[in-house]
Amino acid sequence: MSFSQYRRVYGTFFRNALIREMGFRSNFLITLFTRGFWFGVQILLFELIYRQVPKINDWSRDEYFGFMATGMLINSIVEACFMPNCARFSELIRTGDLDFVLLKPIDTQFLVSLEKLELAMFSQVVFSLSLLGYSIIHSGRVVTVSTVCLYVALVLAAVTFFYSLMLGLAATSIFFGRNQGLLDFWFYVTIFARYPSSIYSGSPSGEVVRFVFSYVVPILLVVTVPARVLLSKTLEPSGIGLLTIAAGVLSFFISRFVFHWALGHYRSASS
Repeated sequence: MSFSQYRRVYGTFFRNALIREMGFRSNFLITLFTRGFWFGVQILLFELIYRQVPKINDWSRDEYFGFMATGMLINSIVEACFMPNCARFSELIRTGDLDFVLLKPIDTQFLVSLEKLELAMFSQVVFSLSLLGYSIIHSGRVVTVSTVCLYVALVLAAVTFFYSLMLGLAATSIFFGRNQGLLDFWFYVTIFARYPSSIYSGSPSGEVVRFVFSYVVPILLVVTVPARVLLSKTLEPSGIGLLTIAAGVLSFFISRFVFHWALGHYRSASS
């Protein structure tokens, strides 16, 4: 299939998601309310913390809101576009519907990853961008076009990394049948990314956590670096931005290999 054909297929996915959301408007409104409430609680929590301290490590109040907005932006894109699909992958296997997916003349990973969208989750994108704008204005940072372009590239790398991690965990359903525990593991691990990597410095155990989740499983790296770039904070080492983009690209190819390797071990429901 050509790129234009894939674009039309994705457009169909989007229209189906819109029809589904409009068919259950109360659920759509409840999701908007709960996301708005969660967003407000997070802001209030750190507002109270910064009334007691001027900085958390090297992050001032306005800068930390920029970091928080970056993390929320990345998570909202992942949760809106990929999480519903990866979470139901085990159901496709259990019910045998994966057989029909494999028979369709389209890339299986594309179909499995993007068929369902949670449009209500995009409200979090709006909240995140609003908080990001507030952070930039109140921190007094001058943001150039090149900085914005680099920031967008780093955010896309982060989204790619989290999607790849989720896809790799979802692919294990082919062997385990049900992998809810592994998807829960994804949530537990990504909790570390809610805080800047520098917060974990200062103790031996903290340094171990910082190293593992920055360079082995770079969850901290892909969230902290975009925020530091946009807010013109020092990057150490200086080439860590390129490392972040490389982590996103490499994780995608690894997860694609793992996904297709797992599909090679799939036993059809009719077999």
